[in-house]
Amino acid sequence: MASIKVKFRPSTVADHEGTIYYQITHDRKPRQLLTDYHIFPTEWDDNRSMVVTTQKSDRKSFVLSIRERIRWDVERLTKIIRKLDNNGLTYTADDVIDEFNRYANEYSLFNYMESQIIKLKQNGKIRTSETYTVTLNSFKKFRQDEDIMLDCLNTEVMEAYEAWHQQRGVSPNTISFYTRILRAVYNRAVENEIIENRHPFRHVYTGVDKTVKRALPLSIIKRIKALDLSLTPAIDFARDMFIMSFMLRGMSFIDMAYLRKSDLSNGYVAYRRRKTGQLLTIKWTKEMQMILDKYPENSTRYLLPIIKNTGTNERYTYRNVGYNINYNLKKVAKKVGITVPLTLYVARHSWASAAKAKGIPLSVISEGMGHDSETTTRIYLASLDTTVVDKANSLILKGL
Repeated sequence: MASIKVKFRPSTVADHEGTIYYQITHDRKPRQLLTDYHIFPTEWDDNRSMVVTTQKSDRKSFVLSIRERIRWDVERLTKIIRKLDNNGLTYTADDVIDEFNRYANEYSLFNYMESQIIKLKQNGKIRTSETYTVTLNSFKKFRQDEDIMLDCLNTEVMEAYEAWHQQRGVSPNTISFYTRILRAVYNRAVENEIIENRHPFRHVYTGVDKTVKRALPLSIIKRIKALDLSLTPAIDFARDMFIMSFMLRGMSFIDMAYLRKSDLSNGYVAYRRRKTGQLLTIKWTKEMQMILDKYPENSTRYLLPIIKNTGTNERYTYRNVGYNINYNLKKVAKKVGITVPLTLYVARHSWASAAKAKGIPLSVISEGMGHDSETTTRIYLASLDTTVVDKANSLILKGL
């Protein structure tokens, strides 16, 4: 069995930091594994082969972090040696170092997440790959671009990440969003037996708080609909897409963007939600057609004037249009004198709120699409006769 020793090599220049390295010995043949950990001679105890510090040192936290990283490295080297021994194959100290370096390249958090993002894209899970990318960028910012090994994630790191977000005023649900994605990545590595589960997420919040419903009363929706915005086309378009979403029973913007002309047939729009794959059918009304008629016919296969050019990156286009709409909806909010942060998502909650105010059964509106469990929402909606929902929608639109 190979042995591991932690060593310190002083700098040849006086008063400069020296370097920590590991000596791997197998069959009496020693090899050196250099690290990028640098400390002063006073911070090294040669008798104990350990990094040391004092309470008064201004480098205490830095030195302690190096000591922790050394502990992780030695633990990883020990695991590699144990695995090679258990395989019963002949190996050398160089093989141990090669395996350590391979692990560092493949199983750092940054590298592992990037490999997962590539796989998600290859499997057509574009939206999930985007959420992984956003989370990775967030964690990189927290770490100031300093990578960390998967098996070095612990409760202290995750608690510090959570606190970093809190200090920046990030909401608990957003923090939980990032943390749950990191947990999914970590659990995948555990399942693949890359690391052992250290349960680093047990002290951080990974739930979902109920949010304050961002719904507008029907009277405000009517005021938004009645605004004369003909002199400001961008704001007019934002308002029209908001009202269209409302009329389409709170259809999400991504579903609106990808709604095809072929989805509208015989007075009904039939489409599958991109989020759940659920098939929904909505009666197409003259009010919807009036909004559509304001704009030139879309030259693409899509019904609404959101993705208007072929040969472009459609996801990039719909997201940019969505950002612009939400930006201009803030101006709409000012015009009608409301303080609610007006976004396209408000239309979804507003339709549910209006339905509830009309006395429409909760089974029809599925609690304004706001169930704690999306599965429950799908069960409710899947069991409904679409004519019941269309009647509910007619009741709401008559109030506009």
